Amino acid sequence: MMRSLIAKPEPIAFDASRTALIVVDMQNGYCSPGGYFSHLGVDLAPTQQVIPAIAELVRISRDGGMQVVWLQNGWDTDLKEAGGEGSVNQLKGNSLKLMRSKPELKGKLLTKGGWDYELVKELKPEGADIVIPKPRYSGFTGTQLDSILRSRRIDTVLVCGVATNVCVESTIRDAYFKEYFPVLVRDACYQAGPDFIQEATIYNVERFFGWTSSINDIAAACAVERAA
Repeated sequence: MMRSLIAKPEPIAFDASRTALIVVDMQNGYCSPGGYFSHLGVDLAPTQQVIPAIAELVRISRDGGMQVVWLQNGWDTDLKEAGGEGSVNQLKGNSLKLMRSKPELKGKLLTKGGWDYELVKELKPEGADIVIPKPRYSGFTGTQLDSILRSRRIDTVLVCGVATNVCVESTIRDAYFKEYFPVLVRDACYQAGPDFIQEATIYNVERFFGWTSSINDIAAACAVERAA
């Protein structure tokens, strides 16, 4: 059943059964002291609000009948998934550069099987959720995300997580290019950088690539769906 979600720049119609919540990279490396972002100097203070906010959004989405998808960014221990020697990912990826410059970090940042790669303890996938590893910023690059969503007839994606201006925005842009209806959940993500970076992504999404909404508005829309 189609319902209306309060969003910017205008409301968007959605069917919960054809909507997925995509939680981007809520891993220790990006969210916990001592992880990759700590080494990069990113302010982790926003995680104190964002982690519980996402936990609530996940609960709302599950209760509302949406598919929950978790993305995890990283590579195998041999870094084969990170690209060959001289690849742009190898040259530009900050975690890969850090591991090369600091041998003591080798195999510790965003590496499968390690603490840095794991989702934060407050956020746990459940049986009906889908967990998708990804080797690049976008959740659609080098993954099965597109086929998994299409096989479930999903056409709308709510996107939250970290970092707003990197992996979240990259995933939203690719969703738009693939003809999904992407919605950035403004209060369930945080940026790598100063506050204006968050505002820039919100502007880009609202102006060019989709819509933005809030946890409260999604909860209200889902409540209407359940009451119908």
